[in-house]
Amino acid sequence: MSSEFVLSLAQKGVMTILLITGPLLILALAVGLLVSIFQATTQIQEQTLAFVPKIVAVLAGLVFFGPWMLSKMIEFTSSIYQNLNQFVG
Repeated sequence: MSSEFVLSLAQKGVMTILLITGPLLILALAVGLLVSIFQATTQIQEQTLAFVPKIVAVLAGLVFFGPWMLSKMIEFTSSIYQNLNQFVG
């Protein structure tokens, strides 16, 4: 197993992680920005107001993006299992 192979496998793993977590992180960022703008506009400084909408948005995002995320994870895992002989020998 060469160093190029290990680096390409690590690169594919990191790219898969970023691809899977990206939509949920962007969704949480957008909702957090909207809530903070709302808090600054209305001068409401309630701490739970910042967390509850983000949690709800991420859960809705999991419902919406979940099947796609699962298929990407299964695709990456099956490619690792199919190339298992390259890891050992």
